[in-house]
Amino acid sequence: MTDGRHTEDGARAGAALLAHPTHTERGDSMTMTPEQAGWFSGVFDRLVQNIDRVLLGKSHVIRLALVALLSEGHLLLEDYPGTGKTSLARAMAESVRGTTNRVQFTPDLLPGDITGVNIYDQRTGAFEFHRGPVFANIVLADEINRASPKTQSALLEVMEEQQVTVDGVRHQVGEPFMVIATQNPIEQAGTYRLPEAQLDRFLMKASIGYPDHEATLRILEGAERRAHEIVVPEIISAETVIEMADLARGVHVDPTINDYVSRLVDASRSADEIRLGVSVRGALALVRAAKTLAAASGRYYVTPDDVKALAEPVLAHRLVLDPEAEFEGVTASSVVGQLLIEVPPPSDRAAV
Repeated sequence: MTDGRHTEDGARAGAALLAHPTHTERGDSMTMTPEQAGWFSGVFDRLVQNIDRVLLGKSHVIRLALVALLSEGHLLLEDYPGTGKTSLARAMAESVRGTTNRVQFTPDLLPGDITGVNIYDQRTGAFEFHRGPVFANIVLADEINRASPKTQSALLEVMEEQQVTVDGVRHQVGEPFMVIATQNPIEQAGTYRLPEAQLDRFLMKASIGYPDHEATLRILEGAERRAHEIVVPEIISAETVIEMADLARGVHVDPTINDYVSRLVDASRSADEIRLGVSVRGALALVRAAKTLAAASGRYYVTPDDVKALAEPVLAHRLVLDPEAEFEGVTASSVVGQLLIEVPPPSDRAAV
């Protein structure tokens, strides 16, 4: 494992790469260079290895979570209790020298319990804003679908604009900012279905799942240590996260890739099993995430395989199934899989 000082040296080197004069500008963005892609991939892999010390055997989910973070998006996890959701959020925050807060959603939770409230101070004779738990780099919204729709909607503004408005005054939550929300399977008692508008705010949806046999044995071997006692070392600073997100925006996307994403989205809207297809926000999310995945793979350009790898976690939760298709056992994931079969991708050569 690389020690913290060496990693910070690498982070400073990455910052130097960000300002390198050989960048070519495209409007307000700059194209990523091969050297920057290599540095990005190295830091990304170290982050995955670091978080894997806490969330054993779940490197795929860790990679998705980091892709969401570096794409400046949010992650929805649908899982049963005890699968490591809180540990994932805490390990991510510790790895990037960030802050983390956890909100347990319950039926009696109010919007002000999330965003914060103005409280009258008798000493000063004025109202003072008391920040809510959303003022952190990584916010874990646990069991989000146990709260009322009104409370769930309190997250919409902060997820989209990184700010909250209380009594007409806007308060910025800062950068980087990411919401990791968890929800119980909707068939469980006491749950509310998330509104489509809120689901669309999540960059991707994934599931941690239970560990396999080998990972379970490793967990049991360390049973004497409680999960919150495991501290992972810092890999990069929160400022470097912002710089990496800026770098990811500069990954090259060939017009054939944009055409491929557009055709996938169009096909989702005309599928017989679908009542509501993927929105424009969903198409943009897929391109953004594909850029980050390409950089994490050491490339400065997106390939069709990047789009395919992220299509299910980015698009499936945005689809609204036809009730008859849902009754027959059709799932959103299976529809996305069928779309990937039916919609031909461009050749890799055309995408470079």
